[in-house]
Parts: sequence; C-alpha cells; structure tokens
Amino acid sequence: MEGEEVIRDSIRLIVKEVEQASREIITTLQGVHKPNGLSQIPSICKRAREQFSNIKKLYASLKDKVPADEFYRYHEHWRFVTQRLVFSTAFIIYLETGKLIGREESADFLGISADPSDSFHVELDDFLVGLLLLAEELTRLSLNCATYGDYARPVQIAEFVSEMNVGFRLLNLKNDLLRKKFDGLKYNLKKVEEVVYDLSIRGLIPVESSQKEKIIKS
Repeated sequence: MEGEEVIRDSIRLIVKEVEQASREIITTLQGVHKPNGLSQIPSICKRAREQFSNIKKLYASLKDKVPADEFYRYHEHWRFVTQRLVFSTAFIIYLETGKLIGREESADFLGISADPSDSFHVELDDFLVGLLLLAEELTRLSLNCATYGDYARPVQIAEFVSEMNVGFRLLNLKNDLLRKKFDGLKYNLKKVEEVVYDLSIRGLIPVESSQKEKIIKS
C-alpha cells in the first residue's frame, strides 16, 4: 500500500502540471471567440500546436510513473484532463480542416498510443467525451460567428454536428457520463440548427425547405 501511495503522489504532481498546461492551451483556443478571432485561426492553431510539445513531455513522464499493466488502477487521476486535451486536439483539427479528428491523431498530439493493448493509451471513452465537448464548443462558435458576420460557418457547423449526432447514435454507450454528454449533443444540435434557421429567416443565408422543416419539428 505504501508503494502504491508513492506512485499516486508522483502521478498527482505530474497531472497537476498537465492540467495547467491544458488550461493554457484552452485559453489560446478561446481566442477564436473574440471579435477578430476568426481571422486569426491559423495563428491560434499554430500556437496551440506548439503548446502541445509540453504536453508530450508530461505524458511521457506520466507513462514512466505508471507500472506496466496497471493503467486502469491509476487512470482516474488523468482521465478528466485527457478528455479536455482530446477536446483541444479536436478543436484544432476542426478549425484547420473542418473535419473530425481520429483517435490515433488525437493520441499523437499527446505523444501516446491509441491502441488499447498498449500499456498507456488514450482510452476510448475519454476520446468520445472529448469529441462531445467539441460539440459544445462549436455551438458557442456558431453563435459568435453569426454575431460577427460569418454566416457560412454556422451552416458548416450545423452539418458537422449533425453528422456527429448520427455517428454517436450508432454507438452502444454504457458509460453514464457518455450518455449524459450524448444527451447534450442533441441539445447542441438543436441550438446550431436554430442559428442556421434564424439566419435564413433574416435572408442572410439560403436554406433548403427540408432543413427548415427539420428545425421546426425539432
């Protein structure tokens, strides 16, 4: 027991550093929500990517502290910060490409594996929660884009979140947190569709009649 507590203490110290580094990355990414943030997306993403170099070092240290084959014994210590970091990686990729990040690509940002057979990896549920956090952030971005006059982006976001919703519906979510987050995804989808509908009513974007009916029914 004494040996295990020593391990936990050393893990907690590293996780504390990871949490601080994660907050710094999120602060950088929040710049896209500022009035001039959309025009600065390339530089914001570049800066956030650079900040992940520190994350890789910290996860390497964390991996060294976790005994082989005891990943799940200590996983709770870094679970939540990993979810937030997955969100950050997903947000970067979305801002850069408009696409959904894969688990392996997200793990690369952290410098660890996506393979569950590896002794230290990005756990599947953590990855999925991170994606659902992305949907929350995109809802906020959609509203801000409409405010700042970028009317095309809310349409793109609505399509993206709709595709996410379809994908998550195919999953058998056994994790309670995941199920709650998925309920939030449905709410976020409704919000981004309402933004698109509002813009169409005001004549700021074209929208298909089928999409109007879908939003009204939801």
